[in-house]
This record gives sequence, C-alpha cells and structure tokens, in this order.
Amino acid sequence: MQSAPGKVYLVGGGPGDPGLISLKGLRCLQEADFILYDGLVNPLLLRHTRAHAERTARADSAGRRTLQQEQINEKLVEEALKGKIVVRLKGGDPYIFGRGSEEAEALAAHGIEFEVVPGITAATAAAEYAGFSLTHRDKASAVCLITGHEDPTKPESALDFPLLARFPGTLVFYMGLHRLQHIAETLIQEGMSPQMPAAIVTKASTPSQRVVVDELARLPQRVLEEELSPPSLIIVGECVQMRDRIKWFELKSLFGKRIGITRPAAQAEPQIQAAVERGAEPVLMPMLEIAPAQECTELDEAIAKACTFDWLIFTSANGVEHFFRRAWELGRDTRCLGAAKIACIGSSTAEALQEFRLRADLVPESYCSEGLAEALIATGTRGPVLWPRADRGREVITDSLHDAGIPLETVVAYRHVDAEQLPEQAQRLLDQGDLDWIALSSPAIARRLAALLPESARSRTRIAAISPITATAAEEAGLTVDVTATEFTWDGIFAAIETAEQKA
Repeated sequence: MQSAPGKVYLVGGGPGDPGLISLKGLRCLQEADFILYDGLVNPLLLRHTRAHAERTARADSAGRRTLQQEQINEKLVEEALKGKIVVRLKGGDPYIFGRGSEEAEALAAHGIEFEVVPGITAATAAAEYAGFSLTHRDKASAVCLITGHEDPTKPESALDFPLLARFPGTLVFYMGLHRLQHIAETLIQEGMSPQMPAAIVTKASTPSQRVVVDELARLPQRVLEEELSPPSLIIVGECVQMRDRIKWFELKSLFGKRIGITRPAAQAEPQIQAAVERGAEPVLMPMLEIAPAQECTELDEAIAKACTFDWLIFTSANGVEHFFRRAWELGRDTRCLGAAKIACIGSSTAEALQEFRLRADLVPESYCSEGLAEALIATGTRGPVLWPRADRGREVITDSLHDAGIPLETVVAYRHVDAEQLPEQAQRLLDQGDLDWIALSSPAIARRLAALLPESARSRTRIAAISPITATAAEEAGLTVDVTATEFTWDGIFAAIETAEQKA
C-alpha cells in the first residue's frame, strides 16, 4: 500500500552564522526525515538533525554548474511522495534570490503540502556584520535588493540602470562579484558619482568574512588586489561610511581562527557555541566517542546498593549521565542514593548533576584527580566510596584513597571508543595548514590525536591543553603544546588561546 505524501518545509538557514536560523527552522531540522541543503548553508546546522542529509549545490567552487534546478525539484517531490518530512535548507531566505518559489511551484503542481520558513537574507546580515545600516535615517530612507546575476537566457537585462543610478538610498547587489566592473561602470555612466562609497562583503557573518570599502570607481580594482571570492554582496551608498564607527564582528577575540574541537560530537555543543561567540570557526574533530558499558552487572549492583556508600565521586559529566540513566532504566531515581554525598571533579561535572536536580557536596579548587582525592581525604571520611567511571583512565584517585585507607569501589559506567580517523573537513584543513588551534580536554584525547595527526601537520597547528596533566600526556605522545589553561575547563582553554593570540 502506497504511503500518503509527506510534507516539505522550505527553510531559510540564514547567511552563515549558525545561530541565525529561526526557532521554527530549528524545529523543522529536528523533525525531518530527509534534508536537501544548499552549498551556502553552514554545515554546523546539520548537527541539529538525525535525518539523512544531501548537499545539492547548483555549482561547484569553480562556478561550474553541477546540478540543475529541475533535478532539485524532482528530488523534493520524490522524497515527499515516500511519505517523508523533507526539509529544503537554503542559505539566507528561501525566496530572496533563492529560487525557493520555483521549488514551491513544483511541489504545488504535484499536490504536495509545503510550508515556507523565512530566513535572514544575506543583505541585512552582510551589512550589519560588516558595520553599517542599510537604512540609517541620515544616510538612506530606502534600500533596493538587486540580482547581480540575471538569468543568462534573458534576451536583455531587466535592470534599469538609469533608475538605479538615481535611486535615493542603498543598492545591494546579490551574486555580482564577477560583474562588479560592469555594474560600477554602468552606474557611473548613468550619472552616479564615481566617488560614491561602496563595499564588497564576502562570506558574510562567518569567521571568513572579509569587507572592502572604497569609492565605487576604485572598488573593482580593490577586489582584484584583495583576491576576494564568492559568496559576496555589493553594497553601494553613503551607509558604508559607518563601518569605521560601528563595526563589531571582526573585533571579536578569536575572529577568523579555526579551532579543532576534540570532544565527542554529541557533547560538543557548548564548545561550538563558545567558539562562535568569540568569532572563531569550530571544526569538529572528535577523538573519542562515548558508549555505554558493554556489561552492566557490576553497575546495576552498585546502583542497587548506592545508599550504603558515604560518598559517590564523579570525574566527568559522562559518569553522571550514564549512572543516572542506567538507574532510571532499572526503575530507580535519585532516591536510590539515600544519604550518600557527592563529590565532583570540577564545575562542569557539578553542572551535569543539576540536570538530575542534585547538588555536589564537594568540588575541589583544583579541577583534577589529584585535587579531588586530596579534598575527599580532607573531609575525614572513612568511606566506603563509589566511583562510576570510564573503562580506562588515570588511577590517581584509586591509589590515593587506597593509601589513605578509604575503601573504594569502582564500576565501569561508560566506555571510550577511539576514533578511527579524522573527520574529512578536519583532515582537509590540517593537510592545507588551515587549522589554527586544536584544543585538548583530556589525556586520552591527547593520545588519540597524536595517533591520528599527520607528521606534516604538527608544525603548522598550535595546541591548547586543558590542564598540565593533559599537556604532559600530549608531549609524552610526541605533540608540542603551545598553551595550557590555568582554569581547567573549556572556558579556560579559550581564555588561554585568547591570551596567546593577543600576544602574537
């Protein structure tokens, strides 16, 4: 029996900054069964979906056409007819020079239900991230959005350059970089001042954003000198003079830096956000993935008698999550702890407890195993102590508590699974020497990176470690650590990188 047709959402993914997608667009990604995304869409948006995703750029990096619009339309129809929820994820807004209306027409012709989810179009983002307002009341009371790349099958241009040259406001040309010389010359021939302020903004709202401001007559030559490349917008008008006063994006502390995030992919969201907020480009390169324990008998027995321990200690958010997730699966909840107190290795682990409405009784000043063992011994406890931990790791806590005569029971709550290779994007950037930093957050991650990092890339990429212990593990594995955090957290890693960049 043939399934009923599904539904298609034409979603605007915004201009590049992954935070500029709408809440509704985000929900569509989370509910999708199948995604077709444009080449201009930031791949970081795909971390919000588990759907199968296919890239459908209509042209490659050299501008050669690789996929016809009709093929995209057919694919949307084909997947929807299978009963799927389909998201067509487009850069910017689906309809503003995005050909989304053509896709909507194809869907309507086949009787397929669809919705349009508007997105932030490139014009507004490019101007505001570059530092000027398209409609500042002292500069322009109108803005005109214009295609710089018309349908090549048209017999003649539909653009009225005499009218555009007299337009009382700001002109924004989409996709016009390759025709900038023609656009500038024609506007000047039709009466616009050669000294009119103008700008090119490329890769707007991303860490690769570049902005060139000059007089209209000189702008084409500047583009050649600066070797700018698409995607780009041309902005013509008095408003671009505001840039020197109100630019902000390029002033972010790590603007333009590519930083390798080595955490497990499912747990890297806070670090992705931290990098983006600082103007950096996060590059996911997980060295490990986290998996449940292969055999849970000992963990189940520990959960059953958790109330008999004086202390539980957690040395990672993973330990917290897997211990309490397993307790829930067994029909138990936090009441199974009884009067047991909880010690956490650091603030991040303590925050993971809060997800289960629990507060840590002990967090050491020094966020490391040595600090946790010393702090626990200093409480005067005689135990017993339970430690739900990973299947491998340092034995500092075990040895320290044993030496202090405190009975300790350890159980494996989760496993570390080594990455077999670097992700394709990370490998490509390393091979090209285009990755600025790699951040390491544990000795295990440091050792795995050393096993995967090509020798040729080691001298071209700086490394930041979360702690002296991680730095030592990295150096013992043959890596050179450039900076070490003074606060043993991911915020501490970013702070150390910021300090190093300021000194550079």
